[in-house]
Amino acid sequence: MNTSRVYPFTVGEAPSAAFIMTVDGVPTPLHIARVSAAPINRRWPGHQRPIEQTELAAFALFETDSPTEITIRPRRHFQKVIVRPLSKKVTPVIEDGLIRFTIPGPGAYTVELDGYHHALHLFVDPVKTYDVDIHDENVLYFGKGLHDVGVIEMKSNQTLFIDEGAVVFARIYARDADNIRILGHGILDGSRNVEKFLFEFGEKEIEQFNKGFAVTNVERKHTIQLEYCDNVEIDGITIRDSLVYNIRPVCCRGLKIENVKIIGNWRYNSDGIDMHNCEHVVIRSSFIRTFDDSICIKGFDYAQNEADMLHDGYLHDVFRDVLVENCTVWCDWGRSLEFGAETRAQEISGVIFRDCDLIHNSSVACDVQNVDYAVIHDVLFDDIRVEYDDVSQRPMIQETDNDVYEEDPDSPYMPTLLGAYILYIPEYSKDGTRRGVIRDVTFRNIRVFAPKMPRSTFLGFDDEHRCHAITVDGLYLNERRVTSMEEANISAEQFTSDIRLL
Repeated sequence: MNTSRVYPFTVGEAPSAAFIMTVDGVPTPLHIARVSAAPINRRWPGHQRPIEQTELAAFALFETDSPTEITIRPRRHFQKVIVRPLSKKVTPVIEDGLIRFTIPGPGAYTVELDGYHHALHLFVDPVKTYDVDIHDENVLYFGKGLHDVGVIEMKSNQTLFIDEGAVVFARIYARDADNIRILGHGILDGSRNVEKFLFEFGEKEIEQFNKGFAVTNVERKHTIQLEYCDNVEIDGITIRDSLVYNIRPVCCRGLKIENVKIIGNWRYNSDGIDMHNCEHVVIRSSFIRTFDDSICIKGFDYAQNEADMLHDGYLHDVFRDVLVENCTVWCDWGRSLEFGAETRAQEISGVIFRDCDLIHNSSVACDVQNVDYAVIHDVLFDDIRVEYDDVSQRPMIQETDNDVYEEDPDSPYMPTLLGAYILYIPEYSKDGTRRGVIRDVTFRNIRVFAPKMPRSTFLGFDDEHRCHAITVDGLYLNERRVTSMEEANISAEQFTSDIRLL
C-alpha cells in the first residue's frame, strides 16, 4: 500500500525552479532555502554577511511509512549524483537526464550533483497525526498560507501548531513556561527577524573586532529561545533562515526535540541546537544544516550571569542526561557534535550521541571543548558515521570586507575527526586560572568514509586539568578497522593520560 503524501505547498511562497521532482509519481513543488556557499566567517563586524557568500538550496516536505520512489529532473547539466547519508545505501540511476531512486522510508536525504553546491534536501516525515484540538484556547494555530507574526511568547500549557502548508515568519520566546509544545509539519521562518543596531560601530567596537572578539553594538534574537522551561516538546517543524541560534534552551528540564528540520542558515553564527545547563534532553530523528556549530552542549557562556543559575530555588549548575540519536548533520562552519566551548557549569555528564550521520563537516566532527571550569565526564559517541568529500575546503577567517573565498581543487585540508581539549580562550573563559577536566569519554564504532584517515587530537591544560581516560573503541576507515594509533592518526598531546585505541 502506498503511504506517501506530499504536503500542500504554501500559497504565496515562490517554489524552486532548480528541479522537477515527483514522489511516487506525484509532482512535488520545492521550497527554497539560502545557505552558505563557502566556509568563510568572521566575528560579527557590525554588519551582516554579503549575499555573494551564499547560494540557494531546495527542499521537499512529504511523509511516508514505506519505501518510496523519487524522480528528479535537474534544470542544470550534471555528471555525478550522490544521495546522502551513505548509510541509507540509496543508489540513484540516471537515464536521459532523469534521476531515479528509492528511499527506504522516513528520514532526511540530500541529493548532490557534482559536489555539495546547490543541493536538494528531502525531508521525509513518518506518517503521523498530532493530537491537537485547534479550537482549544491553549492552542496557537497557524494554517495554510503565510503568517507574519513577529514574536510568539508562549505560556505554560500552550501548544503552538504550525500546520502543513503554513509558513510562519516569527521567533518564539518562553520563560518559566512548563508543558509547552511546538508541533506541526509547517515552516517557522526567521528571515524577518533582523538585528537591531544599538549604536554606531565606534573605536571600542573596532578594538573588539581587532582582537577577534564579538562586536556588541547590535541585539540579535534566537529563533526559539527557551528559559527555565520544564517539559518542552518540539516535533515535526522545519526551521528556516535563523538570525542566530535556531533553538536555544537555557536551564530547561525535560526537553524533547524530534523530527525537526533545520535549514537555510547563512547569517553569522546561525547555530543549530545550542543548550545551556539543561537536564533530561532527547534529540531524535532530526536534520540540522547550520552555519556554525550544529548540536552543542554548553555551560553558561561569557554573556550570561552565573547568579542566574539559581532560579526559583533551583540551582541550574549542571548539564546532564542527554541523548542525541538518529540525527543527520551538515555543518557548514564550526563543529558538528560539540561540547562547549563555553563550559561554566559544575559538571557536564551523562551525554550520549548515538546512531548519527555527519554528512558534511567543517572544523571538527565530534568535539569536546572545555574552556572553563566544568568537569566533563561519562560521555559516549556511539555508532557515528562521518562522511568526507574527496576534497575538503579549508575554513577561512575573513579579515576585511574585501576578502573573497576561492575554492582549492587540490586542497589538502581535512576536518578533524575526534577532539577533546581543555583550553583558555580570553573571550570565552571566565578567568585565566580556573580550568576544568575531561575524563571518561568513549568514541565507539566510529565509521569514517574518506580518502584517508583524518586527524584526531586530545589535549589537556596542565597536570591538574587533564584530558584523561579517552577510549576509541572501534574506528573504521571505509569499513576497515584501524588498529594502531599511527594509522588512526590520533595525537595525544600535553597533559593527557590513558588514551586508548581498541
